Amino acid sequence: MTAARVRSEPALDENAAIAAVAKALSHPARIAILQLLARRDTCVGCDIVEEIGLAQSTTSEHLRILKAAGIIVGEIERPRVCYSLNVEALQPLRQFLGLLRVPGGAAAR
Repeated sequence: MTAARVRSEPALDENAAIAAVAKALSHPARIAILQLLARRDTCVGCDIVEEIGLAQSTTSEHLRILKAAGIIVGEIERPRVCYSLNVEALQPLRQFLGLLRVPGGAAAR
């Protein structure tokens, strides 16, 4: 393996992690779920269903995607699951987006 290839593999892993988080955030319902969880420390799954107004099965799929990406965590408190944000999972995306800022705060044209 060449030195260039060894150096690029961690960057590829980090890029894959950023892309996975971005993909998980790519649906308006998932953004709504994150906004709800940001307003509350934790939220029971049935409250999320009621708040975003989608079917329970649809909401469960969105929660599964967010959880698989590590953006949320779900703790089982029988008979319910309480969800909360895992803000640390968003850090690589936050850093990446920070790199895209236009110098001097000027808007891109």
